[in-house]
Amino acid sequence: MAFIEISNVTKRFNDKLAVDNVSMEVEEGDIFGLLGPNGAGKSTLISTMVGLIKAENGDVVVGGYSINKEPLKVKEQIGLVPQEIALYEKLSGKQNLEFWGAMYGLKGKLLKQRIDEAIELAGLEDSIKMSVKKYSGGMKRRLNIACAVLHHPKVLIMDEPTVGIDPQSRNHIFEFTKNINKENGTTVIYTSHYMEEIESLCNSLFILDLGKEIAKGNKAEVKRMVTDLTKVDIQIPKYSEEIVLKLKKLKGISEVVKEEGKLTLVTKNESFSLEDAVRVLISEEVKFNSIHINEPTLEEVFLTLTGKKLRD
Repeated sequence: MAFIEISNVTKRFNDKLAVDNVSMEVEEGDIFGLLGPNGAGKSTLISTMVGLIKAENGDVVVGGYSINKEPLKVKEQIGLVPQEIALYEKLSGKQNLEFWGAMYGLKGKLLKQRIDEAIELAGLEDSIKMSVKKYSGGMKRRLNIACAVLHHPKVLIMDEPTVGIDPQSRNHIFEFTKNINKENGTTVIYTSHYMEEIESLCNSLFILDLGKEIAKGNKAEVKRMVTDLTKVDIQIPKYSEEIVLKLKKLKGISEVVKEEGKLTLVTKNESFSLEDAVRVLISEEVKFNSIHINEPTLEEVFLTLTGKKLRD
């Protein structure tokens, strides 16, 4: 049984169907990428998951609790990092943490302990007593995340957490996400316009467009929806027609493209073995400089499935 189960969720705003009968599952401990162009329904779906808005149909179950029947039990398990920064700028960073910690029901020594922990996680030790209005965009983003993890949520939802920030803060958030998932076992739902983040961070994907499911599965499964072919580039100074013919006969190779100093193997993912190709080259005493596997990128997959860039 999945830790998060979203079943047939539908939400309208006046005449606009923002989320159209969406169902998805998130396994415990996963880093789950929720993707879609602007206006796809991602933020509406997230708001439904955390109980900020109520769906017209369907349900969200987190850790066995229904958002319709036991909303407080669901909310206790979730930390939300919203796209819009949710901080009080006239307060210091520490005062913001104290406020949000109290909202989670933390107090006394436990609250102090969690605040100290969050400050370290966010890398804000030197600026925590400053007024938030003096923070850079990256510092605000990091504090925003620190506020969301004070109560040690089982699920952390991060909605565009790295938008408009400096590379150093972006990298800090990136590493923080991987660490909290690995060390604490926190389930992460992550949305981003930066496909390289999704490519590196996420194990599973769900792509929305116009409120509807377009694709779901692990990265390999989603990529195979576009093509089951992969290109393997072999940098090779000299080769003979005999070598080309032997490579063509290998299982899983659809085509061998010849260029000066390079052979490109067009392969079928399911049946191709790189080891077989290397064995042919070694047995024929052919010298090669490098081998590079070119799978379709998530950006290419996304464009193919939605016909839109992520920022459209």
